[in-house]
Amino acid sequence: MTRRSAVIAARCAVLWLALLCSACASLSDRQRDRAAGIAAGARSTVVECEQADACALSSPLYDLAGQARAASTQEAPRHYAVILDQGSDALLARLNLIRSARERIDLQTYIFDKDDSARLVLDELLAAARRGVKVRVLIDQLSAIADLQILAALSGAHQNFSIRIYNPSFGKAKLNYLDYAGSVLCCFRRFNQRMHTKLLLVDDRIGISGGRNYQDDYFDWDAEYNFRDRDVLVAGPEAAAMAANFQAFWEARRSVPAERLNDVGRTLLREGVPAMPVPRYLRPERVQAARAEASDADLVRERFVEPAFAVGAVRYIADLPQKHRRERRDDDAPAAPELEALIRGAQKEVLLQTPYLVMSKQAQAMFRDMRKREPPPQVVVSTNSLAATDNPVVYSMSFKYKRRYLREFGFRIHEYKPFPEDAPVDYAALMPEGPPVALSEDGRAAAGSGSGSGSGRIRGPSGSIGPSAGSQGETTRRLQRTESRPSFLSSGAASEPLPLKRAGVRMGLHAKSMVIDGETAVIGTHNFDPRSENYNTEAAVVIDDPAFAQALADSIRRDMSPENAWVIAPRAKPPVFSGLDYSLGKVSEALPIFDVWPWRYATSYEFRPGPDCPLPVAPKDPAFHRCYVAVGDFPEVNVGPKWLYTRVLTAFGAGLVPIL
Repeated sequence: MTRRSAVIAARCAVLWLALLCSACASLSDRQRDRAAGIAAGARSTVVECEQADACALSSPLYDLAGQARAASTQEAPRHYAVILDQGSDALLARLNLIRSARERIDLQTYIFDKDDSARLVLDELLAAARRGVKVRVLIDQLSAIADLQILAALSGAHQNFSIRIYNPSFGKAKLNYLDYAGSVLCCFRRFNQRMHTKLLLVDDRIGISGGRNYQDDYFDWDAEYNFRDRDVLVAGPEAAAMAANFQAFWEARRSVPAERLNDVGRTLLREGVPAMPVPRYLRPERVQAARAEASDADLVRERFVEPAFAVGAVRYIADLPQKHRRERRDDDAPAAPELEALIRGAQKEVLLQTPYLVMSKQAQAMFRDMRKREPPPQVVVSTNSLAATDNPVVYSMSFKYKRRYLREFGFRIHEYKPFPEDAPVDYAALMPEGPPVALSEDGRAAAGSGSGSGSGRIRGPSGSIGPSAGSQGETTRRLQRTESRPSFLSSGAASEPLPLKRAGVRMGLHAKSMVIDGETAVIGTHNFDPRSENYNTEAAVVIDDPAFAQALADSIRRDMSPENAWVIAPRAKPPVFSGLDYSLGKVSEALPIFDVWPWRYATSYEFRPGPDCPLPVAPKDPAFHRCYVAVGDFPEVNVGPKWLYTRVLTAFGAGLVPIL
């Protein structure tokens, strides 16, 4: 048997085993109906509130929707928009809106964990259902709640609560390794078609969309690694478009009620509807504080209402589930072409923030065309460094093409630092995780529970607080953080952020935003990469308002400041052989494999202020190499053998670009 035949045979064996295991675990239609009947029969019909408004919390944030509608006409819609930069604020806004709902809550997301923040949101949703609000939760299967007891409990919790899972491989909520392998081998395209759309919509009046999922590291609650992310809250008539898009996903054939999945259904058939597991919060005092703040009208007014922008028309551009059909209309997947049109229409500047700088062939052609204009618009990019990224594999692709990005496309690239000195984050909230503590619904620690510990911490750079060697922070459970690698490659050491030279709570960029010519602002879920274009469903909020666009631009530029980012620029030319070095590097980069030329065209630079360098300058400024110091290709990373790992990826990983 040849080696090729052996590989094919091994793949077939894995596929056959996966399909066999799946078939053995599959329920019959009759069993599935029985499981659904068990869930339906157990759902409580008790509504705790008899008031017409479902005993909703009076909220000045919720009231923005009524004010926007009152000021709107069909010809001239009015909205309020709020940029949610800080993770703790993003969680607070969600909790407040859930409590203020009168009729309906629709939640759509890619990741929903069961850690502190996610469980807090889940409990608030259940409380809303019990007081009479219709609650619908739709989660992509790849990163859905990985606890069959919780899913089974939710499926039979209340008549006002429904949960569905999108695109479940093998009809299951929770996949094992064989399921992953079988899905990749048998139905690669379908398995990679994920619902990356994120939306929280309350009463079809006010919605939140953006980069955040439901997991501690999206709300600055993780003790090791948190995302620098961004959402936008929109109040006004465009919420109707959000509602229509959610409804399309809810009714899609790939959206399956949790109780009709094989593994959840089997749990129901075996145990009936289990009780909801008691939450065991790692930081119960923080959960209690968040609950209290969610009902503080003065705090909500200060954080969200006073900074809200009164804007005119708002566009919610979102792909439909039909994007995942082989035969689809152009308007089934409007997100990518609409964003491309905005970029192509730029006259002066495109300010782009994306966690993963991997360009499709179509995007590369667009930026080459824009570069040929006279004068070309400036493209300024904020993205992750290797030290900050949650996905070193994808970063390697960006590293490979830096010469192309800088020289051919004219990009000005700023890479986010893992320990930013001026990030919109409450560092005081990033404390160590103590032992699990049971917490009752009123926010008090249950009798006999342990308490969170504040020991074992060291202060990192610029006030960041991180785990010391041997502390609990280094032994906490590993969660799937990366959104861009939906396969069995999503676990293991290769998917973890790389080790750094310093301890501290690391930050990684996850915001997906754009400002065109200082007038048009975009905040959404699109990573501006091939996966977002071809596989994932995406959404974006587009606001044509100079004041709002300026605020968003200020936020992005803050992330690109010397305190928070390194500048990527060409190396200083060596005295000899600079042309030969450049040519060999260009040839090596163009190869799909064997890109092994070790000297790269560009590297990372750190700003060094001084009497002659009071302010940062652009890489083309004559003073650049006097004001900036080269800090290496992978600053802050404790590279060691990982250097070879990264170089191998850049040499052989180009073929992975379409799925990364």
